[in-house]
Amino acid sequence: MKLLYYIIISTRSIIRVIFLSCQKDSGTIYFVRLNQTWTNLLEGDVLRMISLDNVTLRSLQMIQLELLLEVDRICKKNAIAYNIIAGTLLGAVRHQGYIPWDDDADVAFLREEYERFREACKKDLDRERFYFQDHRNTPGYRWGYGKLRRKETQFIREHQEFMPYEQGVFIDIFPLDQVPDSYPGRMIHNFHCFAIRKILWSEVGKTADRSLVMRGLYGLLSCIPERVVFRHYYHFMREGNRKKTKWVRILTFPTPNKQYGYRKIWYQKSKLYQFEGHSFPGAKDYKEYLTFKFGDYMTLPPAHLRKTHPVSSIKLS
Repeated sequence: MKLLYYIIISTRSIIRVIFLSCQKDSGTIYFVRLNQTWTNLLEGDVLRMISLDNVTLRSLQMIQLELLLEVDRICKKNAIAYNIIAGTLLGAVRHQGYIPWDDDADVAFLREEYERFREACKKDLDRERFYFQDHRNTPGYRWGYGKLRRKETQFIREHQEFMPYEQGVFIDIFPLDQVPDSYPGRMIHNFHCFAIRKILWSEVGKTADRSLVMRGLYGLLSCIPERVVFRHYYHFMREGNRKKTKWVRILTFPTPNKQYGYRKIWYQKSKLYQFEGHSFPGAKDYKEYLTFKFGDYMTLPPAHLRKTHPVSSIKLS
């Protein structure tokens, strides 16, 4: 019965978001926006992607290292707990720095610490060199997590050329929220996360997806007003965080396996790791975390899988 309750609540909440998007607001009917979504749905406007050579990739990594050091500086000054995660922690363990072909870096905070970091950026961020973005301070920003970016640079991922905000070299700043301890509860919670993520992604998906049918579906989803989606997202997040659990996740980012979350203890107990000659905190039990996320993490992938993200524009200061 409890599982059925979760299913009903999640489905009802998602339908409510779609229903609200169709309501009048200041005399505007949002379905009128449909006319704006079909412009490129039938056309395959393809930009030539840039292949990063080793010198450019290394320069990119060094700029991202500046961003990591700025995060670390602010967190130390304000006693904020964070971890390097994912491929960044794997790089620290396996290479004592970047994975040679990696072109991004990730840090994560439990939700309370993430909010403290956002506030600390308002007063302590070196604004001559960096800027912080999330949907609360950047119109048109459609991700449920933040990015710290380097000024006087440009780094535009494939299909994001039309996003209406500045896109410098960045690292991802992820908040981690509570998810149910029970596996059935996490499954239903994951479906809810999936729906929110796809609605937010729709602004990109309506031109990026290879399938004409999916581009049309994303075009419809993109008509849901951003403010309605994020209002629902915050309601969903706050309700989930009412109960303290042993599992957490990034709500608007896929999980690596069918567990639909991560053990909270990996973000509560940390130790320092060497990364490009500097020390950054990461999960103390790195073996358990990296095995959970990557499997046999010490074995290098085959050469054809060592890829960078497609990039349409890059400028490094």
